[in-house]
Amino acid sequence: MINKVITRAKTALRRLKSKKGQTLVEYALILAFISVVAISVLIALGNQVKSVFTTISSQLAQAQSSH
Repeated sequence: MINKVITRAKTALRRLKSKKGQTLVEYALILAFISVVAISVLIALGNQVKSVFTTISSQLAQAQSSH
C-alpha cells in the first residue's frame, strides 16, 4: 500500500517536472520568434528611421544657425 502511494507520488512529480520543462521550451520558442520578428522589422525600417532623424537634425541645425 505504501509502495503504491510512493510510486504514484513519484510519477506525479515526474509529470509535473516534464510539464514545467515543456512550458519553458514553449516560452523560449515564443521569445525566439518575437526576437526574429522584431529584428526583421528594425532592419526593414532602419533606413527610414535614420532618414527621419537626419532630417530633424539638419532642420534643428539650420534653425540654430539662423538665430
